[in-house]
Amino acid sequence: MKDLGVILGIRPDVIRASKILNLLSESSDITYDFIWSGQHYSENMKDVFFSQLNLPKPDYEFQIDTTNDSTIVSSIIKNTYEHLEKNKYKAVVFLGDTNTVMGCIGVIQHNIPVVHIEGCMRSYDWRMPEEKYRKTIDHLSDRIYAYLDSYKNQGLNEGISENVIKVTGNPIVDIINENHNLFDTGGEYLDNKILDFINSDNFTLTTSHRRENILDKKSLTNIVNLLNQSESKIVFPMGYKTQEQLKEFNLDLKSNILVTDPIGYLEFMYLMKNSDYVISDSGTVVEEACIIGKPSIQMRHSTERPEVYDVSSSIKFDPSEDINDFEIYINKVNKLISNKWEQPFGDGKSSEKIVNDLVELSKSDTFFKHHRNDYSYDVSNAFKE
Repeated sequence: MKDLGVILGIRPDVIRASKILNLLSESSDITYDFIWSGQHYSENMKDVFFSQLNLPKPDYEFQIDTTNDSTIVSSIIKNTYEHLEKNKYKAVVFLGDTNTVMGCIGVIQHNIPVVHIEGCMRSYDWRMPEEKYRKTIDHLSDRIYAYLDSYKNQGLNEGISENVIKVTGNPIVDIINENHNLFDTGGEYLDNKILDFINSDNFTLTTSHRRENILDKKSLTNIVNLLNQSESKIVFPMGYKTQEQLKEFNLDLKSNILVTDPIGYLEFMYLMKNSDYVISDSGTVVEEACIIGKPSIQMRHSTERPEVYDVSSSIKFDPSEDINDFEIYINKVNKLISNKWEQPFGDGKSSEKIVNDLVELSKSDTFFKHHRNDYSYDVSNAFKE
């Protein structure tokens, strides 16, 4: 029996967990299986990240129905449950707040402890499926790794025991610190179309994928109007659903905006590092921009990462509002370019803290008893076979 099953499913999961996986592989004190949920399945949304981050391919890959959210979630639960009938672990680890983490339902049905990395983040926006998912897994978890004290406090306010939550900092800081120079090589992987387009000129990097933005015509129209307000070049690696919705709503981007299919991590970080600023509705992208010192426009009604506003690395653009003046946002973010701030997400040692804690928990000699109405148990018991 392996100590851990680690289930990931989307590209930001792979990036954020890459050092954790490598540290687990290097450790002689703990064993694990790396399981891919199947949520991201195309090569440029999955495999390229394994190779660029020097990660082993998953030990197991689920085959799931990706028709819609309900089929993704239900088939991940089913696959997880069936996998655990044949493969036993002391605990199963999830990261983030996507469809994949709902596999925790299949885990608890086997009475196996659940570990959640990136716990207790809250946007308090119930429209977001992620908000539902992270609340569900947090309240089913036996160990939560929260990145910041403020996130821990949010969990405590919901009645989660302090014994369950451990504050570690954000592992994305570790990844950026250790790979910062590697990002300079990302240009070698870029398509010539992108290189010819930017041609050493100033440019902005843009992404947009959130369903509350792209599935709503008003919100997506506002995003297009914001981008079209910019006079500088914009590189827009665009997800396939966003491409589909632009056509569906008959929305046109100006000629200074280059739309491409999704690209690899090194290419993306190369573009971010060389851009003037970032426009995105991705929480991870806005975090990364803050850490490497690039300002951003965060296209969100609400965010689980308000720290970027606190340190003045980002300004808010709410696509759901009635907006008349788009130029004001471009002017505001341009003023941030000369700003300096301290990134608030951790000391770059988060991955080690998480792995060290997992090793200690896996050595526990006491049986775990989960009292659903009593959170006073010692979490170190959670990993007993």
